[in-house]
Amino acid sequence: MEGLPQDVDSKFRYVLLVAKRAEQLIQGSSAKIRSKFTKPTRIAMEEINRMQIKWHLSKPVEEDTSTEE
Repeated sequence: MEGLPQDVDSKFRYVLLVAKRAEQLIQGSSAKIRSKFTKPTRIAMEEINRMQIKWHLSKPVEEDTSTEE
């Protein structure tokens, strides 16, 4: 792999996306592409690299950290 796909902003996010998609494939989801690979992780990497998987980043939920006594 030369670099990150265009819409992925960090290596950490790329790893999370690949892991989540690989888990979906293991659980029975069908692949969105025909791949020469057979392992779910490699198929997930190829799908994400080809931008076949849609994802969005949601804002973190802020928790109330104040302590009222």
